Amino acid sequence: MTMTLRLRRTLQNSLSNEEALSAECRWWGKYMPERFSRTELLIGKNAVDHLSKCRVAVFGIGGVGGYVCEALVRSGIGAFDLIDDDKVCASNLNRQIIATEKTIGRHKVDVMKERILDINPEARVNVYKCFFLPENASEFPFESYDYVIDAIDTVTAKIELVMQCMHAGTPIISSMGAGNKLDPTLFRVADIYKTKTDPLARVMRRELKKRGVKKLKVVYSEEIPMTPLGGAQNANAENENCGRDRRSIPGSTAFVPSVAGLVIASEVVKDLTAGVERS
Repeated sequence: MTMTLRLRRTLQNSLSNEEALSAECRWWGKYMPERFSRTELLIGKNAVDHLSKCRVAVFGIGGVGGYVCEALVRSGIGAFDLIDDDKVCASNLNRQIIATEKTIGRHKVDVMKERILDINPEARVNVYKCFFLPENASEFPFESYDYVIDAIDTVTAKIELVMQCMHAGTPIISSMGAGNKLDPTLFRVADIYKTKTDPLARVMRRELKKRGVKKLKVVYSEEIPMTPLGGAQNANAENENCGRDRRSIPGSTAFVPSVAGLVIASEVVKDLTAGVERS
């Protein structure tokens, strides 16, 4: 009989099922590789150690931002600031990683914090239950962030976020439109001034140019947005159920915003580990 089997039988005989499972998990934890060992095989221990010391801010914990957080905590980022005032709604179930029947009605930042700590209990997580606006921009320590992720919807807030990061010298990557699209293979990483097709990127280009912003890394789609069916009726229903006031609601899928979030996370990891010796 192997040592592992003897251990399991001893645990089963002497402890309750719950206690036995917990004890066995602790025993295996001494011998299993560390949680980021597979990542370390690709980028090296130095890079993994560096990521554990990095602090990122994710503005918008929705279809895109949730997957940004998911990928970054699994990549070893050590500290997070999560900013969003939304609560999980039933209409989020089709695409948002934090949305389940059990989390409906809870603040998204609280659910995401729990998920991050379930993956890496050593992570440090700050939550801000508010929407980012020009009026509250001074409440955020932009100079303390190693990277900022813009996954919010409104143009005014996105522009202010870019301006704050530019003044603080903090790297930022911005998500363009992920709604009303069906093809996740058409996402691209580019400077804002080299984007095309995306309506949100068009507005951002114009407004940032007015403000003298020379560059901005974005993830955008070259897919022509679709026109959602039953727009006004769907908007009224979601506004009533989710406490919002929108004139129209974009259509969405599970596989488009998630891909945008994962692409953003890959760029963040790549940028944060650039120049770190791979060993």
